[in-house]
Amino acid sequence: CSFEWGSTQKKHRPASVTSISTVSYIDEPGQHDDNQRHAVQMENTYQLGPVKRFPAMAVNNILKDVLTSYLQEEKYEAELCRQMTKTISEVIKARVKDLMIPRYKIIVLISIGQLSEQNMRFGSRCLWDAGSDTFSSYTFKNSSLFAVANVYAVYYE
Repeated sequence: CSFEWGSTQKKHRPASVTSISTVSYIDEPGQHDDNQRHAVQMENTYQLGPVKRFPAMAVNNILKDVLTSYLQEEKYEAELCRQMTKTISEVIKARVKDLMIPRYKIIVLISIGQLSEQNMRFGSRCLWDAGSDTFSSYTFKNSSLFAVANVYAVYYE
């Protein structure tokens, strides 16, 4: 259907400044490249690692809950799936942000496809710190479609 990724940045800032969140869709090229953001000057915190580990199991439960609730009764239709990837990724990103985990960039990747007699493999490669960065993944299937949801959590120093 289509792929989507969203990125959420949370940094220690004064209370009046909120986090910056960007969403770009692979089926709408070029729109995210035109938006220029002004860089915010930050003071050094000298905190090189997270205070607590990213709750991957809690995020797995969010993925399972959201995919099941949105796709349980759905039949595969290309345009519907295109819109659902956007909706589901926004819901997942919002629910992960509600966990209030400071200083992690959140990247959500949703793939939905037709379930017929085919085989598909997904792979990803990331350059990260294995001590603080992590991911959660969940695969959903019903009689008509499959969905793979990945949430990558990258610690932001």
